[in-house]
Amino acid sequence: MTGLWRATLLAGASAALLAGASGAAQAGAFGLREQSAQAMGMAFAGAASGSGGLSSMFWNPAVVTMKPGWNSDFNATLVAPSATITPTTGTFPPLIGLGGSGDIGQAAVLPATYSNYQINDQLFIGLSGAAPFGLITKPNSVWAGQTYSRSSKIFSLNFNPVIGYKVNDWLSVAAGPVLEYFKLTLRQATGITPGAPTAFLKGDDWGWGFTAGVVARLSEGTTVGVGYRSSINHQIEGSAFGIGQVRASLNTPEKVSVGLTQAITQDFRLNFGFEWDNWTRIGTPAIVSLALGRPVTALPLNYKHGFYYSLGAEYDFTPQWTGRVGFAYEQSPIDISNRSTRLPDGDRYFASVGASYRYSEKIQFDVSYQHLFSVGGRNRIAIVPGEPLYTPPLAFLATADASADIVSVGLKYRWDTPPAPAPIPVPLVRKY
Repeated sequence: MTGLWRATLLAGASAALLAGASGAAQAGAFGLREQSAQAMGMAFAGAASGSGGLSSMFWNPAVVTMKPGWNSDFNATLVAPSATITPTTGTFPPLIGLGGSGDIGQAAVLPATYSNYQINDQLFIGLSGAAPFGLITKPNSVWAGQTYSRSSKIFSLNFNPVIGYKVNDWLSVAAGPVLEYFKLTLRQATGITPGAPTAFLKGDDWGWGFTAGVVARLSEGTTVGVGYRSSINHQIEGSAFGIGQVRASLNTPEKVSVGLTQAITQDFRLNFGFEWDNWTRIGTPAIVSLALGRPVTALPLNYKHGFYYSLGAEYDFTPQWTGRVGFAYEQSPIDISNRSTRLPDGDRYFASVGASYRYSEKIQFDVSYQHLFSVGGRNRIAIVPGEPLYTPPLAFLATADASADIVSVGLKYRWDTPPAPAPIPVPLVRKY
């Protein structure tokens, strides 16, 4: 149990590093998918069936049973987004003269860590620390859309202990609770003049949820995995400009992930992935004044369902080197009906490459690069009469250009000593 205790402390301490990180959302709405350097090399295809190694626990906790012994997987991802919002004809005339947003994207480093420990042939435990949600957008302090946003920041921190059980040689299951911290800070101008004061809404909360999953080896070389992350209700308490102490009930989306890994040859594997995020959970959170005991305003987010489809391949060039490539398409929960200046998101493509180097039986290094680009180029923003965000007479029409470059590195380490391979039996020679 000494090894188990050390593994738990190590994973917890590593996850604590997340407290200093915030992220720019790179998975539909303000979700973050960048949780695995290895899986990112294949655009996260097959993540639920173990293509990311131990870090696939983010999508499917049953992957905890796929790594024997005592292991840790440390990941750090640099997300460098770029996004500009350009007002167009139809914007309220006094606003349009204030100009565009400038680059609202903010670079961030996202760490994620995973550890597991094998108790016996069938029972495994694990612990992960990740940031499943995040957002930083900061336009020019004076710009045409300042009455709708001056800055936005969302930060999350997620701990997930799991227990995995190998039912037999081909089937494994796992589940565990999730403890999540969620914090948001939203700012916007109170008027249309350059020196208008800034209003704010900020608050935080801890909430509980759970994960569950199954991995099945259907045949030699064919592995299927299905993982589930529950919605978490956050009773966010904080303060708002001109209102005082407030509370808002916010539900994060549940996620279902499906992965398929198929070995074509001993050295070549194809991976397929699908993810569904139920962003409709978020709705329109009401902002309740604690002094008045009733709603005084709301956040009309009104997101839709999000879908993610991915295909990836990996090839073992040598026993030490593995190369990866992947492509994905994401149908965003945000479109023209609910797109805001805080998050001008839209459907997008992802292209990825990556590699791993196995330094020894205990150590492996991973590196991946991914580029994100919008489907169809520019996304339109239309905050006009009939749109929930609209404040008369401040109509705002614009186009948004967005892209991102993402680099991820990972280190895998096995703390115990792998067992020596079984000796090859010597043929018995009989003398006649």
